[in-house]
Amino acid sequence: MCEEMRVKVSPDLKYFCLSEGIANYLQKFILYRKRKVFFGAKTIEDLSTSLLKHRLKEKFLLPCSNLGAKDISEFLDQNSFNWQLALMYETVSSDLSDLSDVTYDVLVFFSPLSIKSLYENFPEFKQNDTRIAVFGNSTGKEVTDRGLIINIKAPTPDAPSMPTALELYLQKSNKEE
Repeated sequence: MCEEMRVKVSPDLKYFCLSEGIANYLQKFILYRKRKVFFGAKTIEDLSTSLLKHRLKEKFLLPCSNLGAKDISEFLDQNSFNWQLALMYETVSSDLSDLSDVTYDVLVFFSPLSIKSLYENFPEFKQNDTRIAVFGNSTGKEVTDRGLIINIKAPTPDAPSMPTALELYLQKSNKEE
């Protein structure tokens, strides 16, 4: 039941992307050579120099989910940008109630919303012997705020990705047994 929305976009439109990966993805949908595309390394601070150059003469549209983009919104407000939020999609919890009788060795969480979803589906969740892996500081904070213990964390200098963090944890725990 999703209708496609088409909007005619001016060839003078500028794109500010948090990463080069996002900028490269845009190439599939825009004529890259006719438009200006700016990108940072990963965060809004990485992109700030380019953004600040255009702050006074441009209007900005920030596409995001219902969860928002707090760090970007704060940056735009603090630096007096003329900007508007565009809600593009809604993030919702899945119904996992059919998994209530299943136990897991490890639960891996990639966002604070995934912890919220866990407790929406299983309000009486107890960690017991289940190990918990988290990706990112905000996810880790949500886990500890819920009184759970983090066993595996990424990214770290030794484990820049979750697969690496899991592999290192398994190697370490197998040596201890």
